[in-house]
Amino acid sequence: MVVINIVVFIVLEIMGSTTDTLFMVRHGAMYEPLVTQQGEYYRLFTCMFLHFGVQHLFYNMLLLIFVGDMLEKVAGKVRYLLIYLGGGLMGNVLSMVVAERTGNFAVSAGASGAIFAVVGALLYLVVRNRDRVPEELRRRMIVMALLSLIQGFTQTGTDNMAHLGGFLGGILICIVVCHRKNKKITYKR
Repeated sequence: MVVINIVVFIVLEIMGSTTDTLFMVRHGAMYEPLVTQQGEYYRLFTCMFLHFGVQHLFYNMLLLIFVGDMLEKVAGKVRYLLIYLGGGLMGNVLSMVVAERTGNFAVSAGASGAIFAVVGALLYLVVRNRDRVPEELRRRMIVMALLSLIQGFTQTGTDNMAHLGGFLGGILICIVVCHRKNKKITYKR
């Protein structure tokens, strides 16, 4: 996922500027009226791979490297992919629904909704397997998840509904794809 995001960023930077809002809209960024009124539903997916500038990309990919690697180790590649993409889509859908209800539209892009899905899934696995996860790791995961959510709500220009929807979507998808009777997923170092 990190490589895909970086390649998409490089290609877009060669074609134009990822800090130009109109350029980003033309290349798949999320803008709710284009989805709901024009039927451009692909934006719910494509916006997960677009970033506004190198700093936006850097911070998202740095976090994804850390949390994504942890989830992939405990859940496996296929489950990780389902959680990442499905949770990211759920985050974007929640963001779109809230924007439609409030009339507060904004152009958005970034992998953070999908990253929050990964964080939500990790938190669920840590809590579910608390007897197999060291207490210090459990506490750190809970604090990281809470701080990540709080940070989004204290910053301007952040799609908090995509973060919240991704987080909750990651938990729900993880419950479905990682739940096996009598078999718990364990953390591998």
